[in-house]
Amino acid sequence: MSPLITGLVIFIFLFVLIAFKMPIGAAMGLLAFIGLWYLISASAAFAKLAIVPFQIVTDYNLAVLPLFLLMAQVIVVTGMGSGLFNIANKWLGNLPGGVAQATIAGCAGFAAVSSSSIATAATAGMIAIPEMKRLKYDPALATGTVAAGGGIGILIPPSGVMIVYGILTETSIGKLFAAGVIPGILEALLFMTVIGMLCIWRPALGPRGGKTSLKEKIAVLGEGWDIVLLIVLVLGGIIVGWFTPTEAGAVGAFGAIVISLARRRLTWSKFREAILETLKTTGMIYGILIGAFVFNYFLAVTDIPSNVANFVSNLALPPVLIIVVIMLIYLLLGCFLDAAAMTVLTIPIFFPIVMNLGFDPVWFGILVVMAMEMAMITPPIGMNVFVIAGIAKDVPIQTIFKGIMPFLLAEVILIAILILAPNIVLFLPKLMV
Repeated sequence: MSPLITGLVIFIFLFVLIAFKMPIGAAMGLLAFIGLWYLISASAAFAKLAIVPFQIVTDYNLAVLPLFLLMAQVIVVTGMGSGLFNIANKWLGNLPGGVAQATIAGCAGFAAVSSSSIATAATAGMIAIPEMKRLKYDPALATGTVAAGGGIGILIPPSGVMIVYGILTETSIGKLFAAGVIPGILEALLFMTVIGMLCIWRPALGPRGGKTSLKEKIAVLGEGWDIVLLIVLVLGGIIVGWFTPTEAGAVGAFGAIVISLARRRLTWSKFREAILETLKTTGMIYGILIGAFVFNYFLAVTDIPSNVANFVSNLALPPVLIIVVIMLIYLLLGCFLDAAAMTVLTIPIFFPIVMNLGFDPVWFGILVVMAMEMAMITPPIGMNVFVIAGIAKDVPIQTIFKGIMPFLLAEVILIAILILAPNIVLFLPKLMV
């Protein structure tokens, strides 16, 4: 078989293995190894299998991942993240759909320390869903809000998906982090606007919460001011150039440990749990990256990326429309693949196309993250939806998918805005030293 046909056959087998629940990293590594052996030689295949894991685990830039994950895990296991949701609820709870709006605001705040969509959705769900049930919120709105709000966890930095994208494309992780701030805030505001409009139109969907005095609002700030300060220090430090993303991860992890010790919330058992969860997640992501890099070498041999790039370049379409087509492909793939699989499978193919068209890699990275975000709530795979289904066991899965539809539409609108106005994304990265 020719290299091109071999590559297409390997892709078919890859989708089959993913359908049978084989870990994406292992599937990509195995099939790439077989493909390199077939197209080049056994020694070439073994060489890549030996070199790539060593390169990944010794890459200084990748140290940013476990550091931010440790920061997130310390905040999660000590329960300090709940303070952000309590603050949002006290300040926003009396608005139309106030608890739902507060949930989105809390998700945005928690996203700045979690780096994970699933962790954000799970934390928000355990806090917000019981309260919305008590106030007799519409089940679709309540669960859809938490599932969609969780997606902000990978858009507002630090973001695991941004780190993976940065490593795969050799794009500045610091600039990606800076680029995600404004779109993340805009998305949170857009989601809150959607909730407000729905609840003004039909007040029964989301009754207002109880009124709180100014004294109570100020008092509740004590539950999370130090976490907010840590977020500002970490993200602000990256943007103004005080430290690199890896150094920022170290500052964040150290700060989270110090704050939790000062609050007397961090016990040895909780710290051990945070370390173990960090190691598990880091190992999983490193496994995906190792498989992805071996697969990328195989793809280069097959010439699939260059063939696709040449085909797209010859289309009689404006560059912006090609970006729209890529986003539509992501929306379709999100119905069948999870975010990790979509990232490592598509970036080696789409990234060269986008670069040939002259677009900014940081801007495209944010669009990719938003596409991954939609994949987290798109039926039938949407992982966030299944997380919320595990928390709200009395709500049918189809009701949750119904609840995310207004937010999915809002995300599509925001992506369209960012495509037409890329400076929204690039404003903060351009300020970086």
